[in-house]
Amino acid sequence: MTSTASATVRPYRPEDAAALDDICVRTGHNGQDSRPHYTDPGVLTATFAAPYAHLEPELTFVLDDGRGHAVGYILGTADTARFAADFRTRWLPRVADRYPAPQGPPGSLDEVIAGLLHRPERMVVPELAGHPAHLHIDLLPEWQGRGHGRALMHTFLRALRQRGVPSVHLVMATANTPARAFYDRLGFQPVEVPSFGPDTTALGRTTAADPGA
Repeated sequence: MTSTASATVRPYRPEDAAALDDICVRTGHNGQDSRPHYTDPGVLTATFAAPYAHLEPELTFVLDDGRGHAVGYILGTADTARFAADFRTRWLPRVADRYPAPQGPPGSLDEVIAGLLHRPERMVVPELAGHPAHLHIDLLPEWQGRGHGRALMHTFLRALRQRGVPSVHLVMATANTPARAFYDRLGFQPVEVPSFGPDTTALGRTTAADPGA
């Protein structure tokens, strides 16, 4: 592995697509490897990673290991309502055949995520309207705990500020306690969403720079 010092945050490039998929799959089960839990874990990246790189590549950034390979990413949208609409019209037709909507109650984790894939309007939550942007961030385990997540977050927040976006939110699995501790340290605060059950947590913060960021 290259040294921590050689790793840098850079804009996403199309040739990073396979690495984004790999990172998403290897961190997609409450921060852990999703492969033991899904028949086709590609449904995760089709829902939570690839559409952002396709629809808003200008807000997709990767952690480069110093050799040109992405080992982490942060991605999202500046406008959740617009993104949900684009997801339905411009993204879903590309993947719907591979990941069809479940018929009836989902019978597996694959079908749970496929249900989310086919309901992009779920992203538009009234209680989160004051935080119009949203994000996803993931790092391979061996690159966590070294300050790279903070560097990715600062890059993304700066890009939102440059677009005049005042605040951002994220939605996470409540069980992912290491991620919650990371977000708390970065100034994210809970946002009450009554429609979310206890397994889901919403957090938000302004895009203002932290002191010394």
